[in-house]
Amino acid sequence: MDENSPVFAIAMAAELAGMHPQTLRQYDRLGLVSPTRTAGKSRRYSMRDVAQLREIARLSAEGVSLTGISRILALENQVTELTGRVSELEHALADALLRTPGRRIFAAGAAGDVVSLRSGTRAQRRTELMVWRPRGGSHTSS
Repeated sequence: MDENSPVFAIAMAAELAGMHPQTLRQYDRLGLVSPTRTAGKSRRYSMRDVAQLREIARLSAEGVSLTGISRILALENQVTELTGRVSELEHALADALLRTPGRRIFAAGAAGDVVSLRSGTRAQRRTELMVWRPRGGSHTSS
């Protein structure tokens, strides 16, 4: 069973959430929890709805107003949606990179910087010679 499947009638959802059915009706009117409606207009709650009702009860017990709870739930839902979208985009990017191997090649520059190369090209080899001499003249040991 999917957590979003609307399977519970209002009496069962209220019992699972530890609330009175009238409270669930009020939360539906306020838009805090929006259950699915059947063809006969009966409310059907999912496990996700029941979890959200429990969260509303917890926040309410902590003294958060219904307006505050509404805002918190909206932000939590937005985070859930965005997290899912980021995951989708990560998978799409990984798939795209697997389908196009060798598109981006990098090399280390002389100063340690990263140099981007086109596919099929090689990094230029430097042939300069650097000579280093200590400062101060001769070096003798006693």
